[in-house]
Amino acid sequence: MDPFSSEGELLSIHNAFHQGQLTTVIEHNSSALAPENVIKAQVYKYRARIALGEAEEVSAELEGEDSPELAAVKALAAYTTGNTSIAAADIAKVISSSSKNGTVQVIGGIILHLEGKSDDAVALLSEHQGNLEAVSLIVQIRLCQNRTDLALKEVQAAKRWAQDSLLVNLAESWVGLRVGGEKYQQAYYVFEELAQAPSTSTAPTLVGQAVAEIHLGRLEEAEVALQQALAKDPKHAQALANAIVLSVLAGKDNSDQLSLLRNTMPDHPLLTDLEQKSELFDRAAAKYAAKITA
Repeated sequence: MDPFSSEGELLSIHNAFHQGQLTTVIEHNSSALAPENVIKAQVYKYRARIALGEAEEVSAELEGEDSPELAAVKALAAYTTGNTSIAAADIAKVISSSSKNGTVQVIGGIILHLEGKSDDAVALLSEHQGNLEAVSLIVQIRLCQNRTDLALKEVQAAKRWAQDSLLVNLAESWVGLRVGGEKYQQAYYVFEELAQAPSTSTAPTLVGQAVAEIHLGRLEEAEVALQQALAKDPKHAQALANAIVLSVLAGKDNSDQLSLLRNTMPDHPLLTDLEQKSELFDRAAAKYAAKITA
């Protein structure tokens, strides 16, 4: 078996997963993969199924699996179905025994971050040995922490050894959208290139393009990109969230998008933030409410 061919096939699966081509990942024929790459492909396929709403089925299929990779995937499936305490305990066990495993680092980092243990997630992910997904997750976590400086540092370090990789280009674009200025246009070019190609035009890439368009003040173009994203995936949470933001900027009604997002992902950060802001407003307004006396 040609090892270069096997690595190329795995890279195709890797890229398809991170471009949001989840069905392509699941249907990919992995028969040409070298034995050491088979489980890596399995992990991507299981994660794609979890993302498409098959977490319970994946969890059932992985019952009894004890390899670090599949145990980590099982924990992710459990977390996705709402069994968060069990999943957190399970992933902690896997991390304690297999913290050097790339899949364990990535899935462990995801669950730790979701559990509010972002610094622990970064510490685990930072143990990676050339794992681009670990890099991209560190960048995302640093951006969530409003540490753009550390996110930028991570991207710059990765560019020294993975200049042309998809994930590094995407991570640099995410940081660019936070830095602003001329970086908005640079990020737009990356997302536009992905969105224009038939093989990589997916809801996530179209959302990235739309966000860049919003920052550049091109609201009509952003609306077109978001409409295309929702045509591909009507329940794409980030497309819906950005459609809500865009409607506010454009002065349009967003009640339909809000309703869809509540049904699709009721704990989406945008909805949580809106609820918190609404409560703060009501509290502030109550202080100035007219007091009625008998």
